[in-house]
Amino acid sequence: MKVGLYFGSFNPVHNGHLIIANHILNETPLEKIWFIVSPQNPFKTESTLLNEYQRLHLLNLAIENDSRIKVSDVEFNLPRPSYTSVTLLYLQEKYPAHEFSIIMGSDSFQNLHKWKNYEFIIKNHSIYIYQRPGFEIKNTINANIVVVDAPLLQISATHIRHLIKTGKSIRYMVPDKVIEEIEKSNYYK
Repeated sequence: MKVGLYFGSFNPVHNGHLIIANHILNETPLEKIWFIVSPQNPFKTESTLLNEYQRLHLLNLAIENDSRIKVSDVEFNLPRPSYTSVTLLYLQEKYPAHEFSIIMGSDSFQNLHKWKNYEFIIKNHSIYIYQRPGFEIKNTINANIVVVDAPLLQISATHIRHLIKTGKSIRYMVPDKVIEEIEKSNYYK
């Protein structure tokens, strides 16, 4: 099975993530997308992160019963910080029949050469890249890339957290069930 791995903090998940996943499933040969919740990204500070189990729960609420999408906590039991190369190696061993690709924005792709063992990643996995405003796609590392013409949305988790903190509406940016859980649990205040 061809599986696209969409790594991220998802702090919180928003409609931009879901629209990109749906678009990639509709427009590429990928059969499933697994959202990989990163408990600790080596490039981000942990202080602004909601607990990984809470972020996992919000993602499960967001995808509801979409059988094409799976939410994975695989990195919760791997060493921290989370390195994509380590996760890929683990998944390859656990699911040898699957062909794993990576899904990322052009902003992340620009920094891929800074990732731990990035050579292993580009040698063994194709990368589906969606455009992020202000980040041109330049393949200077000779990776096997597929540029996906996904809808450009100016939605960011950082902005959503700011709106919540300042008491403003996040309606239409985040799935309703996720908004309900954020409000009920008083997240990001």
